[in-house]
Amino acid sequence: MNNLGVLGEEQAVKYLLKNKYKILETNFKTMFGEIDIIAKIKNVIVFVEVKTRNNLKFGFPCESVTQNKQHKIKMVAEYFLIKNKLLKNEIRFDVIEILNSEIKHITNAF
Repeated sequence: MNNLGVLGEEQAVKYLLKNKYKILETNFKTMFGEIDIIAKIKNVIVFVEVKTRNNLKFGFPCESVTQNKQHKIKMVAEYFLIKNKLLKNEIRFDVIEILNSEIKHITNAF
């Protein structure tokens, strides 16, 4: 992962902690793909994709979370829930977009 991506994920973790989320995992990897951050707020497990950019040359960061990427994240999320016996929990998929250090948290992104 590039340095900008690492910094963005660190910034996203700090943002989530400040907003009362508990971080369960970061960079959770499987053969299907990876989820940047798995967090919990109240009784909801939140799978967070972090996208960081310095400019709009390639569009807004959240626009790079394609349907294919969403599908992979959902497969990894399902594996995480089965592995940790959390299938009965409410879940949500969020995107944290960081553009020039400005954070935009998109809840229920997909």
